[in-house]
Amino acid sequence: MLARFAKENQITGSEKAIKNALAAGPVSALALNQENQVEQNTYFSNTVPSKGITDQESSGRCWLFTGLNVLRAKMMKEHSLPSMEFSQNYLFFYDQLEKSNLFLQAIIDTRKKPMDDQTVRWLFQNPLSDGGTFTGVADLIAKYGLVPKGVMPETYTSNHTYQFTQFLSRKLREDALALRDNTKASDKELMAQKEKYLSEIYHMLTLGFGSPVTEFMWAPKDRDGRIVNTPERYTPQSFYKEYINLDLHNDYIMLMNDPTRDYWKTYEIQYDRHTYDGHNWLYLNVPMQDIKEVAIASIKDSTMMYFSCDVNKFLDRSRGIADLANYDYDAIFGVHFGMDKAQRIKSFDSGSTHAMTLKAVDLDDNGKPIKWMVENSWGAGSGHQGHIIMTDEWFDNYMFRLVINKKYASEKILKASQQKPTLLPCWDPMFSAEE
Repeated sequence: MLARFAKENQITGSEKAIKNALAAGPVSALALNQENQVEQNTYFSNTVPSKGITDQESSGRCWLFTGLNVLRAKMMKEHSLPSMEFSQNYLFFYDQLEKSNLFLQAIIDTRKKPMDDQTVRWLFQNPLSDGGTFTGVADLIAKYGLVPKGVMPETYTSNHTYQFTQFLSRKLREDALALRDNTKASDKELMAQKEKYLSEIYHMLTLGFGSPVTEFMWAPKDRDGRIVNTPERYTPQSFYKEYINLDLHNDYIMLMNDPTRDYWKTYEIQYDRHTYDGHNWLYLNVPMQDIKEVAIASIKDSTMMYFSCDVNKFLDRSRGIADLANYDYDAIFGVHFGMDKAQRIKSFDSGSTHAMTLKAVDLDDNGKPIKWMVENSWGAGSGHQGHIIMTDEWFDNYMFRLVINKKYASEKILKASQQKPTLLPCWDPMFSAEE
C-alpha cells in the first residue's frame, strides 16, 4: 500500500516549487490569493460611531473587552463623553476568583463520582480559563459593578494571562484532589476547606492584578483631559447604577446560528458560567437571516452588539479582511476542503473563538447586506485601523453568536426565547470559551 501511495503521488515540477515554498514559510502566505488583494471598499451605508480601540494584548479576555465596549459606547453617547474605558482588570480579578469557586464547588458536588466519570474528567481538564461569554459579563457586573480603567489599571499579568492562569489551574487541581480525598469530611468541613483554598487563590490574584477597588473618586473629563465636574465618591455598584443601569440578563438575548441543532429552540450548557450562583450560558438558536435582520435594526439605531465568530478562518490579518476568497488552500494541497458549517461544527473543525463588537453593515439598494464591520480589541494598529471587515458570505459561514437588546427582536424571537431550555453537557462543541 505504501509503495502504491508513493507511486501515485510523484511530485511534479510545479508541485516541487510548492514543496520548497512550504519548507520555507507558512501555508497562509503561500495560499494568499493575490487577485483578492485589490484595495478594499471601506464604505458602509450604516455604522455606529465609536471612539478609540481597546487592546487585550496577550490575554484571552476578548469576551470581557467586547462586553465592556458595548457598554462604554452607550455611556459615551448618553453622557457626551469624548472617551471612556472601563477597567477590564477589575472585573477579571473577580472572574478568576468566581471561576475558581465554581470549579472547587463542582468538585465537591461530584466528589462521589469516579475520576473517570466524564464530567469529573472534564472539570479537571478545564479548571479555569481566561475566556468567557456575555453571560459572564452580565453576572460579574450584577455582582461587582464597574469602575473606570484609571481606577484599577492593567498590569503585565492581566495583559499576559496565559502563564498566570496555568499556575492558578495547577493550584486548583491540587486543591480539588485534596477535597476529593477528604472522604470523611462533612459538608460544613468541606466548605471550610474550600474557603481556605479560595483565600490562597485570592492572594495569588492580588499579587497578579492588584487589590480590587471598593471605593473611588471620579468625574468626567473633556477632550483635553480636564475634569469638568466636581469629583464624586462611588462604589463600583453605585457607579454602574448611575452611568449604565441596565439589567443585562433581562434586557438582552443571546442568538446563535448552529445548523447542527433545531432552530427556534433555546439551549444552555452545564458549567458554562462564570459564577457558581450565576447563570449558565443560554442562547436561542435561529437561522442566519433572522440574526441579520436584528443586527441591521440595531446598527441603524446606533447600538453596538456583542458578536462572536471563528475569527482566524480566511482572515487576512494585515488588512483586517475576512473573506472566503482570501486564500486558495485547495490549489496549494491539490485536495478539496468541502465541509459546510454544520459539518465543521460536528467534527470540531470550527467554533466560536473570538468576541468583537459589531458596529457597521453595508447594504445594497434592496437592503441586503454586502459586508459587515466589527470593532476589535487587538489594538488600533491591527487590521483595518483596529477593525475587521467581513464579507456577507464569510459572515454566513463563520459567524456564531450575537447579543441583542430585546427592543430590536421580532415577536417570534421574543416568544421563542421564553421556552424552557435544553441542557447540554459541559463537553458540548458549543461550550463557549471565547478568547
